[in-house]
Amino acid sequence: MNILDKIIIKKKEKLKKLKKNISIGSLEETIKENNSFIDFKGKIQRNLFNGKISLIAEIKKSSPSAGVIIKDYDPVKLAIKFYENKATCLSVLTEEDFFQGNLIHLYKIKQKINLPVLCKDFFIDPFQVHLAKSYGADAILIILAAVTEDLANKLYESALKLDMSVIIEVHTKEEAKSSLDFNDALIGINNRNLKTLKTSINTTYDIHDILINHNGPLISESGIKTKKELLEISENTKVKTFLIGESLLRNLDKNSIFSVL
Repeated sequence: MNILDKIIIKKKEKLKKLKKNISIGSLEETIKENNSFIDFKGKIQRNLFNGKISLIAEIKKSSPSAGVIIKDYDPVKLAIKFYENKATCLSVLTEEDFFQGNLIHLYKIKQKINLPVLCKDFFIDPFQVHLAKSYGADAILIILAAVTEDLANKLYESALKLDMSVIIEVHTKEEAKSSLDFNDALIGINNRNLKTLKTSINTTYDIHDILINHNGPLISESGIKTKKELLEISENTKVKTFLIGESLLRNLDKNSIFSVL
């Protein structure tokens, strides 16, 4: 059993318990009361229009591939640091068992920072979309490797109805072809194979040509360690948006990647 399968099994167990205590109706009431909205996709599109690079800075304590990245983890302090360095948007890991995240981290960040925030998790039920929105998320991620075509469509439609942006994440050429059906989505090319955890930036180059005519922004995710790597992708592909976590988190104070913004 690969790591993605393990994460999904655990997620199903947690959701089963959670749905016994929380209803979609109660989440919808919370969403109405909060009335939270920042246009995640719109901010990135404005940068594209103006010829600017966008950086989605990721906030996470640990990952299955890297282990614990930050011991004294304070998601709000990290968000402030990224905000000060002019990050375009934030990505907050909320998966609890394998990444040591929590939706409350996202909520606390939204109380302090006026930036669009992606809820980075493993979405397998429309209930989660409402849950993420109730905590203030502006966008969700749908990993095509983790869901069926029918479920991907349900998650996508649920998010759009809640005025949320959607990143459709792909890792293979087949997934890239399928992602073109999601006209209003951003498409994220994950350079990390979630089943083996191996990373190769060549994945962005290999898949890019399939996605070149997609209307929405394209994102290169994972494995980008330097400003040089980022600029090479930007110069040789249509990708102008980058989701970066570990390399930023390990070098917060003097990271040259921020200078591209």
